[in-house]
Amino acid sequence: MGHNFKIKSFSDERSYHNTAIMIYLKAAKEITGLDMRIGNSLNQGYFSYANRALSSTEIHKIWNRMDQIIEKDIPLHEEKDTASHAMKKWETLGCTEKAGLLRYRDPEETVIIAELGGYRNCMYCHVLPSAGYIDLFELRQYRNGVLLRLPNALNPDSIPDYRDDDKLYDAFARSNKLRKKTGIRYLADINDRIHDGLSDDIIRANEWLQRREIKEIAETIVEGGKKIVLIAGPSSSGKTTTAKRLCEAIAELTSTPLYLGTDDYFVERSQTPLLPDGTPDFEGLGALDLDLFNMQMDDLLAGKEVDIPEFDFIYGKKTFGKRITKLEQGQILVIEGIHSLNDVLTQNIDRRDKFKIYISPLTQLSMDRHNRVSTADARLLRRMVRDNQFRGYNAEATLEAWPKVRAGESVNIFPYSSSADVVFNSSTVYETNMLRTFAEPLLEAIDEDSKQYVEAQRILNFIKYFVKIENTEAVPDNAILREFIGPRKQAEDGGKEKA
Repeated sequence: MGHNFKIKSFSDERSYHNTAIMIYLKAAKEITGLDMRIGNSLNQGYFSYANRALSSTEIHKIWNRMDQIIEKDIPLHEEKDTASHAMKKWETLGCTEKAGLLRYRDPEETVIIAELGGYRNCMYCHVLPSAGYIDLFELRQYRNGVLLRLPNALNPDSIPDYRDDDKLYDAFARSNKLRKKTGIRYLADINDRIHDGLSDDIIRANEWLQRREIKEIAETIVEGGKKIVLIAGPSSSGKTTTAKRLCEAIAELTSTPLYLGTDDYFVERSQTPLLPDGTPDFEGLGALDLDLFNMQMDDLLAGKEVDIPEFDFIYGKKTFGKRITKLEQGQILVIEGIHSLNDVLTQNIDRRDKFKIYISPLTQLSMDRHNRVSTADARLLRRMVRDNQFRGYNAEATLEAWPKVRAGESVNIFPYSSSADVVFNSSTVYETNMLRTFAEPLLEAIDEDSKQYVEAQRILNFIKYFVKIENTEAVPDNAILREFIGPRKQAEDGGKEKA
C-alpha cells in the first residue's frame, strides 16, 4: 500500500483498470467459486455477471477480500509464454475462447500472462507491479450482475459520480441477444469465420441487422407523431451516416425530412469562448448561437420560411441567403450535433414533440470472458483511419488529440445519453478486423521517440488478435463504416496499398 500511483493518461487508466479487474476476479472466485465475466462498460464502471445473481452479502465479502489482497500488496507478475503453449494451457483450463485467440498467431510468439497470488489471466495490456497500487474502487449491485467502478484519466482522484445508464444497458442487451443468434460470442468465433472465407457473409448479416433497426426507429418516430428528431453521440460514432439513413427510412413512410447540422450555428469565431489554456472551445455549448438556433427552430415548426445559415470554416463566420426553406405540413425536422440531447439547445420546443437518439459504437464483441473490446478503442480506430483517409492526419496526430476529444465528450455528450428515447448501436462485429488493415501501417509508422509510441504499441498489440479483412467490397456504399474507410473503390484501393 502507499504506492501513490496517479492516473495521468489513458494508458495509465488501462493498467489501473486491468489490475483492479484481476483483483476482483480473484476475489470473486475465492468467495463464491464463480468465474465472473466482464461485460460492457456501464454506469461509469464495468458490468460483470455470472451464471447466477450474487447476493448483497456475497458482494460485500468480495469487496472485503479485495481490500485484503490490496492491503497485503500481493505482487503481480507478467509471465512470458509461447503462443502454442499458452493455447494448450487455456484449452486444458476450459477457456476455449482464450485459446482460440492464439490459433492464428506464430506458435513461438511470446504472449504475456498476468499472475496474482496463483490466479492467472490474459489481460492483453500491462498490469501494475502489485495489488497495492489500487487505492480506489467500488462494487455495486446492478440488475443481475455487479458493477466494478474505478477512477479514470478524467477523474483520477475519485470514483466518478454514479449515473444509471439504463438505456445503454438495454442497447448492449439487445446487441448481445442478436449476436448470440448468429453464433458469434467471442472474437475467436469471428476470426474462425474470416479464416474460413466467410467474412462477406458476416458483413451482409450485420448490415441487414442495422438496416432493420434503423427502419424500426423510423417507424416509432412517424407513428409517434414526432416533429423533431435530435441525434447526438461521441466522436466517430457514425452520426452523419446514421442520420442520413434514418432520413431515408422516414421518407419511405412519409415525406422526406429536413436535415440540419448544428455546426452551421457556430458563433462568429471571434466570439468563440476560450478554454482555461486560452485555446478556443469549439466543443462547448457556448460555441453555438443558441438565440438564432432556437428562433429558427420555432419558426420552422410554425411553418414559417427561414434563412438557414451556412458556416464558413475558412473565414469563421455564418453566411446567409443560400438555404431559404420551410417545413411542409407533417415534414419532420432531423437535427444532428454533439449537443442535440441537451435540452438547452431546444428549450423552446415541447418535449412531447422531440425524439432523441444517442448513437455510439457499443462494441458487441468480447475478446474473451474477462476482456471486453473497449468502445473508446473502437472509436479511436475509426477516427484514426478517417483522419488519414480524408484529413491528411497521421496516427500520431490523432492520438495526440484524443485525450482532449474524450474530455470534451465527458462534459458535453455522455451526461445526456440517459435522456435519449433510444440508443442506437452503430458498431458492427467485423469492423475492427477491417480497420486493422488500414490502421496497422499508420501505427507502425510512429517512431520510438514519439510521445505516442507507447500507446501506439498498445493498440498494435491489441489489433493483432483480429484476423484481417482486407477485401472491403461487401461493405455497402451507405454503411456506417464507409464514413471512415471511404467509398467502395477508394476504400478497396486504400486497403490494398496500406496492407
